[in-house]
Amino acid sequence: MADGTRSPLRVAVADDALLLREGIQKVLEGGGIDVVASVGTGDELLEVVRADEIDVAVLDIRMPPSFRDEGIVALESLRASGSKIGVLLLSMYATPEYALRVMGAGSGTGYLLKERVSEPQTLVRAVETVADGGSVVDPEVVEQLVRRTRADDPLARLTERERSVLELMAQGYSNGGIAQTLFLGLKTVETHVRSILQKLDLEESPEHHRRVLAVLTLLGAR
Repeated sequence: MADGTRSPLRVAVADDALLLREGIQKVLEGGGIDVVASVGTGDELLEVVRADEIDVAVLDIRMPPSFRDEGIVALESLRASGSKIGVLLLSMYATPEYALRVMGAGSGTGYLLKERVSEPQTLVRAVETVADGGSVVDPEVVEQLVRRTRADDPLARLTERERSVLELMAQGYSNGGIAQTLFLGLKTVETHVRSILQKLDLEESPEHHRRVLAVLTLLGAR
């Protein structure tokens, strides 16, 4: 827009549960986001994305016909076709393996529990984050992975503060958001992020992708 104001994000929602779709739509529209389509399957979502200018797709992982991983399959189909729209997957379960597969599709992706629909700020921020090419992983999944870290895992190189910063990176927080949450100065957070990327041997990739790779390292902790 001429005055520099960002146009509302255009979002398509896919979930076979009508009431949940309506709940998601209400939350997003309350956050100033334009929900332009609401459908019940991954195939229908792909048709919407092909036919319209969509910024973000929000979709369930388990949908008809098999109720297994249709949402992730739709994400992988979008990435295989070259689509770079933001994609936020929703699930009833905190499954690290699902999260790893989702984040493995690259930047602009997210994995949240469906219960976050009742947390409007969390859901809206996640949609905005993936729209900007960032990554989001549900805090419950992050907590599970942190508890499972082994002594020989790369994450063992991180200090307690660096681990806290990485957890917030995984949840989609910007450096500014991390600083506000942890009551740190922005330069201090930037120093922690640089240290994290160095300790995880992620020096060679462009900055944004390095953050995604750092999150993948967290998700890959076993």
